[in-house]
Amino acid sequence: MLNSAREIRKSKGATQREVSIATGITERTIARLEAGHFINSKNLVKLADYYEVTTDSLLGRQPKV
Repeated sequence: MLNSAREIRKSKGATQREVSIATGITERTIARLEAGHFINSKNLVKLADYYEVTTDSLLGRQPKV
């Protein structure tokens, strides 16, 4: 299971620049999320929608068993 923003982006075959253009989110913000920093919830939701994943998966959160 993919569990980080970087892994999810790479699995979609997209570069940070391509995601930035498609979402209107700066490359710096995407890079910050991929480096483990928090970003605002509006951008987090935009990225989750773009990747068609949950916000939890972008943050690397694992489901509770």
